[in-house]
Amino acid sequence: MSFDYDLFVIGAGSGGLAASKRAASYGAKVAIAEGDLVGGTCVIRGCVPKKLMVYASRFSHLYRDAVGYGWEKVEPKFEWQKLVEVVNKEVHRLSEIHIKNLEKAGVELMRGKASFVDPHTLEIDGRKITADKILIAVGGHPIKPPEIEGIEASVTSRDMFHLTEFPKRLAVLGGGYIGVEFAGIMNGLGSEVTQIIRRDSILNGFDDDIRRNIQDGMSEKGIKFATGSVVDKIEKTAEELKVKISGDTNETIAVDAILCATGRAPNLAGLNLENAGVEVNKGAIAVTPDSNTSQPHIYAVGDCTDRLNLTPVAIGEGRAFADTVFGHLPRAISYRGVPTAVFSDPEAATVGCTEAEACQKLGDDVKIYRAKFRPMFHSLTGASDKVMVKLVVDQTTDRVLGVHMVGKDAAEIIQGMAIAVNMGATKKDFDATIGIHPSTAEEFVTLQ
Repeated sequence: MSFDYDLFVIGAGSGGLAASKRAASYGAKVAIAEGDLVGGTCVIRGCVPKKLMVYASRFSHLYRDAVGYGWEKVEPKFEWQKLVEVVNKEVHRLSEIHIKNLEKAGVELMRGKASFVDPHTLEIDGRKITADKILIAVGGHPIKPPEIEGIEASVTSRDMFHLTEFPKRLAVLGGGYIGVEFAGIMNGLGSEVTQIIRRDSILNGFDDDIRRNIQDGMSEKGIKFATGSVVDKIEKTAEELKVKISGDTNETIAVDAILCATGRAPNLAGLNLENAGVEVNKGAIAVTPDSNTSQPHIYAVGDCTDRLNLTPVAIGEGRAFADTVFGHLPRAISYRGVPTAVFSDPEAATVGCTEAEACQKLGDDVKIYRAKFRPMFHSLTGASDKVMVKLVVDQTTDRVLGVHMVGKDAAEIIQGMAIAVNMGATKKDFDATIGIHPSTAEEFVTLQ
């Protein structure tokens, strides 16, 4: 049977872009469909614009910290509309770069949302095409809990980059990394933030020392927490939003905006997967380790598979798919030892096992090395910011199983530590490494 394309990719996000260009480099005839800006969640409404806003939020602290170093105190003025404008301008610039890179790679871009007609046929805005192989890379989207009365008055993470007015008072629903990061951003920009979480602490699944130190740091910066609590009702008035909270906290607070950051789900609506016989498991596309779906010629990568929802992972999955199917170099990526960061304030990053995971597996054979201190930068500022560094070690083998950090530049430092962890470095290897002095990173090679 003759097909229009060797590969058709649905979704021009991180995974789809990586897969399409890699497949084209092997000589495949490739097309990709996207109904939104090219770049996906990361570029358009995730990692990139969020990190730019993180940078913006940190200047408020720098103005204050500078006084301790002899700079004259100033009263800075922040313009929300200006930040929104420049961030969105940068997003569009990056999207155009991705389009040009597709052109250079010889990948045809189709504007519109694709859906399945049958296992080998897709429809994009009324146009039908066929493909030998199909890759689904449609990502995910934020969801709102429907049981909360008035939840439609809240916004999601994708809306935060386009708010027309800066909320002087903000409620954040959810204690995951998205809620935590935006709470820090908006607090740094001058908003009065209240974060409402079901549990006693934020960032469920992270190492307990990371959770505790971030939450303490956020509290010291003025973020209020309603822990062990839920939102019962949201009432919209002409002037404000009223949020009724129950649980360990029983009160009604008035805010200007509510960020709902309670979860995300694969973006499968409108794909008509049933027409292609693609199986879905718990709301996500079911795949094998090599990203194959229930149909042998259809694959899926990234957040729509709900495996490990990180941009670099989606890129790795996409490239591994192309190498396997079109490069005839079979491989699958490993989900072990994947580093991750939370761009909160204070920042945190981690790689490997948490203390709890290691103890569950090894019991008393786990040894923890930990230090908490004021970084040198704050010796003159008077700020109470602290850094926490931690190693989780298997006493039997001396191997470092996990590395965790809370503090400035945590992501930059842990990226390098991830290499050591994945190579099987031991505590003796860390001890034998000469530190860079004075630096925060040297603490990892001096822990006793």
